[in-house]
Amino acid sequence: MSKTDKRDDILRAALELIAENGFHGAPMALIAEHAGVGAGTIYRYFENKDVLITELFREIETRIIPVLLDGYSLQKSINERFFHLGTVMLRYLIENPLEFKYLEQFINSPFGVVHRRDKLMGKNERDVFRELFEDGISQQVVKNIPLVILFDLAFGPLLAVTRDHILDFIQLDEDLMGLTVNACWDSVKR
Repeated sequence: MSKTDKRDDILRAALELIAENGFHGAPMALIAEHAGVGAGTIYRYFENKDVLITELFREIETRIIPVLLDGYSLQKSINERFFHLGTVMLRYLIENPLEFKYLEQFINSPFGVVHRRDKLMGKNERDVFRELFEDGISQQVVKNIPLVILFDLAFGPLLAVTRDHILDFIQLDEDLMGLTVNACWDSVKR
C-alpha cells in the first residue's frame, strides 16, 4: 500500500466516523483502526486531530468546487448563476450524505467559524458565492444587506432541506429542488 493510499484510507475513515459520531466520538485510535493502519501511522500524515479535521475539510472542498464551477459562467445573469450554484450544491450534498454530515459539523464548530470569517472577509482564494452576491449587489439585483445575511438567507435553507432529505423527512426530486432554490432566490433578490 502506498503512502497516498494510507493517507486516503485515513481521510475516508475519519469522514465516515466523524460524520456518524461527531468529532469527539471519533478518536484517533478508532480512526486508525477503521483505516486499517497503526495508531502511530496517522501521525506520519497528520500532526494532530485538528490538522486531520482541517485537511479533511479541504479535501471535500476540492471535490465540491470543480462540480460547482462545471457549467458556471460569469456571462449568465445573477439569477441564472444563483440557480446553477444552488441546484448543483443541493444535488451534490444529497448525493454525498457523509460529506454533508461532516461539513455541517465542521461549519458549526470553531474550525468552521474561522473558515467562514475568512470567506466573508475575502481571505480565501476565489469564492464564487461571495463574488455572486457582490456582483448582485453592484448590479442592484440582490438586496444590499450584509453578506453573512445573504449567505444565511440563500444557503441556510438549502442546508436544512438537504438535512431533511438525508433524514428521509422529504424526498427531493429535480422539480422540488428547483422550487426550493427559487424560493431561496426570492429571499435575496431585490
